[in-house]
Amino acid sequence: MNSSETAPTTKKSLHRQLYVQVLFAIVLGAVVGMAFPGFATTPGVEALGAGFIKLIKMVIAPIIFCTVSTGIAHIQDARKVGRVGVKALVYFEVVSTFALAIGLIVGNVVQPGAGFGGHADAAAVAKFSHTHLSTVDFLLNIIPDSVVGAFARGDILQVLLFSILMGFAMMAMGERSASLRRLIDDIAHAVFGIIGIIMKAAPLGAFGAMAFTVGKYGPTVLGSLFGLIATFYFTSALFIFLVLGLIARATGFSILKFLFYIKDELLIVLGTSSSESALPQLMAKLENLGCSRSVVGLVVPTGYSFNLDGTNIYMTLATLFIAQALNIPLDLKQQLVIVGVAMLTSKGASGVTGAGFITLAATLAAVDPRLLPGMAIVFSIDKFMSENRALTNIIGNGVATVVISAWEGELDRDRLKAALSGPADLEQILAEAENKEFAD
Repeated sequence: MNSSETAPTTKKSLHRQLYVQVLFAIVLGAVVGMAFPGFATTPGVEALGAGFIKLIKMVIAPIIFCTVSTGIAHIQDARKVGRVGVKALVYFEVVSTFALAIGLIVGNVVQPGAGFGGHADAAAVAKFSHTHLSTVDFLLNIIPDSVVGAFARGDILQVLLFSILMGFAMMAMGERSASLRRLIDDIAHAVFGIIGIIMKAAPLGAFGAMAFTVGKYGPTVLGSLFGLIATFYFTSALFIFLVLGLIARATGFSILKFLFYIKDELLIVLGTSSSESALPQLMAKLENLGCSRSVVGLVVPTGYSFNLDGTNIYMTLATLFIAQALNIPLDLKQQLVIVGVAMLTSKGASGVTGAGFITLAATLAAVDPRLLPGMAIVFSIDKFMSENRALTNIIGNGVATVVISAWEGELDRDRLKAALSGPADLEQILAEAENKEFAD
């Protein structure tokens, strides 16, 4: 970056930084939730958090369509798209396996549910038993009944499929698609502007989400479940700093500097418990970091459905916790089955708040139906678990994009070094991404 690009960041007051405002809102929300639970659980406060998430989800499908389709269309070599996709899927599966394995190891060593000794009411969770889908059903669900329906429902996998097909179609058209590419680029330019407006409401959304959660559940509800929460956070930190840290180091950057670089997105995710709430900003920041737009456009949206490290850790830990709490021993073979089943069922959890909980139900039903009643045990604290799932997922997808860019030879290492060495201003980066879309 030149001096003109960094000047707005250095002159900006600390209290005007988005991450500072979001952090303050999270702390204030927690205090209000504990001190005034009645007020914190009113529909108005709940609407602040829920409304912000809906605003973000409103632009997810358009931004994925614009980014993926034009990203592919701008690539003249179709083989590159397939090459990047294969590399991404290989990386996702390898790292996801590490996440599942770490969850199993820590769950067996710590055994957070060993002293629980409770039994859940099967009727309380029977409604979750229908969530298991066969592999064929899952693959068929990726194909939308209609393109309009996929966008209306915000189904990321279906929108992604259509975006890839549109990108290849425009690529095949060559120069005849130039006007269509410009139109989609203009739409992306406008969507980035919408995101910039929405992000100004991030502190309100974070406050509402945190206040409602603390006010509704309260600190005492954790009780004996605190051990599971602490174990989950510890395991996720171990995965981030050990596994992702080693991967980042091998790629040539520091995981700590990377986390500081995306701190705005992490705090937004922490407040909203949804990794999708920061997807557009993450994509813009990764491009600013030196990753090519085509790699970002392919890897990030795909990673939100196929690279859910936090969800994988959660499923193995929660499954072992429930088995220990219900005194249902699982041998090595059954635990390996958990890994295999979770590898498939996790693909349907797209980073939306609570998706990991439904995915857990599908995994339990496939591994051992006797475990399903245990869903009632972890239901009350799923909100707290969801925050960590979302944080780990977004970090994993960010690291994956940098790694795939480096693997593909499309990582500007000078830009990477410069971006990680100084503060990152989200509004500045969104403005640059907006101008880049317009210029292209």
